[in-house]
Amino acid sequence: MEEIAAGPLLSLIDTPEDLRKLNKMQLQQVCNELRQFIIDCVSVHGGHFGASLGVVELSVALHYIYNTPDDQLVWDVGHQAYGHKILTGRRKVFHTNRKYGGLSGFPKRSESIYDTFGVGHSSTSISAALGMAIASKYKGENDRRHIAVIGDGAMTAGLPFEALNHAGVSGANLLVILNDNNMSIDPNVGALKEYLTDITTSHSYNKFRDDVWKMLGMLPTKDFQKLASKVEAGLKGVLSKSSNLFEALGFRYFGPVDGHNIIKLTETLKSLKDIPGPKILHIKTVKGKGYDLAEKDQTLWHAPGTFDKITGKINKKIITVPEPPKYQDVFGHTILELAQKNPAIMGITPAMPSGCSLKIMMDAMPDRAIDVGIAEQHAVTLSAGLATQGIRVFCNIYSSFMQRAYDMVIHDVAIQKLPVVFCLDRAGLVGDDGPTHHGAYDIAFMRCIPNLVVSAPMNEAELRNLMYTAQLDETKVPFVIRYPRGQGVMPEWRTPMQKIEIGTGRKICDGQEIAILTIGHPGNFAVAACKELAMEDIYPAHYDLRFVKPLDEAMMHEIAQRYNKIITVEDGTVVGGMGSAVLEFLSQHDYAPEVKMLGIPDSLVEHGKPEELHRECGYDARGIAEAVRELTGVKEMAL
Repeated sequence: MEEIAAGPLLSLIDTPEDLRKLNKMQLQQVCNELRQFIIDCVSVHGGHFGASLGVVELSVALHYIYNTPDDQLVWDVGHQAYGHKILTGRRKVFHTNRKYGGLSGFPKRSESIYDTFGVGHSSTSISAALGMAIASKYKGENDRRHIAVIGDGAMTAGLPFEALNHAGVSGANLLVILNDNNMSIDPNVGALKEYLTDITTSHSYNKFRDDVWKMLGMLPTKDFQKLASKVEAGLKGVLSKSSNLFEALGFRYFGPVDGHNIIKLTETLKSLKDIPGPKILHIKTVKGKGYDLAEKDQTLWHAPGTFDKITGKINKKIITVPEPPKYQDVFGHTILELAQKNPAIMGITPAMPSGCSLKIMMDAMPDRAIDVGIAEQHAVTLSAGLATQGIRVFCNIYSSFMQRAYDMVIHDVAIQKLPVVFCLDRAGLVGDDGPTHHGAYDIAFMRCIPNLVVSAPMNEAELRNLMYTAQLDETKVPFVIRYPRGQGVMPEWRTPMQKIEIGTGRKICDGQEIAILTIGHPGNFAVAACKELAMEDIYPAHYDLRFVKPLDEAMMHEIAQRYNKIITVEDGTVVGGMGSAVLEFLSQHDYAPEVKMLGIPDSLVEHGKPEELHRECGYDARGIAEAVRELTGVKEMAL
């Protein structure tokens, strides 16, 4: 991988101190060069695109005005932090971003002193920055500033409102920058979107704001503070009722400001530095700013992969034969197919209709598929409420995001035994997004909850069958279906759906001496391993459990009685996962075979391509074959 060349000014900036040596009139050129550098790099190496282009000016202004890293800057989510990384000493290695062994795609404390808080999931920035501000106040570090940057999409979650509620009465020196572009990954939804729109379109308020800012800009700092306090308190609520929300929570509200006017941004931030207490600066930006195609189709260009920066053509591999679909697309088409036959079915997703493919149903049945915004807790309890009225809800949440709604799964669904179907997309190792996004823990944290069925399909047909089974009238229990990101294995995947008896597995092949037990997609790795081992006259049995809760006890007795060596394979943590469930069964029934568990280890797995990470963790086809040889005492054949 080759380093991407930077423009003449950007090439001089290795730290924010270098940036601060420039005069204000050079900042626009820095912004232009930074935006071009991001385009050049992402077009060749891939990554998140539109979000970082939208905050180029903000990234430059923040590091120009504030004394980072002593002044602490917290980015929400991190999709928009590429400019921040480039300005803080990582420009020369930025081409390794999201590559195996390279830079993380998100801010990461162990990577840089400028990354004050690790992020990946949304909506954490205000709470984290408030914690830092309170700590600074306690330690007497009164000159230290604390800035949280949060998008309007991330503001739809509950956590930011909890943080705002606390911050407003804390007296902490905190600045919240609300980056308002009307987008998260898909377009934003809900009342907050309408509220922010009202602020930004209020003509009387905006005229007032512009006039006041011009007047205040001519006054000394003390006069600025006094007058700002009096004028804002007396008039802002009168001119725009929408501005009252943040101020009712104890924040001084400023804005909206054009987030692409670098001079105005720096002047505004410089003025806000001297205003104590909690403040919110509302800026308007355009996701994908500066790249025309990204501005026009912001969802597509959120993370487009590699592309030709001149023509905008996104690079896609040439398909010469039919390929298997992505699991999420199988979900999207299958729920629509089921909903067309079952009028009780509805779909719920927290802000990921395109990513999880529920958008297929939303387009066809907009009254039966709901995007609730970035609000996983609400998505689960809303689903529970719908289920009490006879609705068969498919609640689709990424595995790593389901962690945020765990209490609701227990309290609102499992205890009441409501038949909500949880489709956990992106289960297992997801790849380039790394440890914040790996779906490592859902098997372990779901299988310990009473009343839950926990399942995973080995292929597309099995996913369809599990979805069909979960919505049947006789299936009156909460039902978890987990499946990975990316392609399945069946080009011809539109198979007739049929019921699967809950808690039944299936035997893939008989064998000798050793049995491989798999759950979900890694069963296909075991199939490949068995083919490889057959060439060495090694014939392990292979069983697809399908359900980790309840286990197929009849099948487990058969396995334990026939085989004295067992390998378990899962794309989840081995601590408390499917392998642990197998060991528990064996112990309860006084079986004592030799067992080797393969899966995600008890350590954080960094980012890389899924196949690289499967190899690292030792549960790809090669790893399974190696484990079989190890247990059978056979050395690998020389190639």
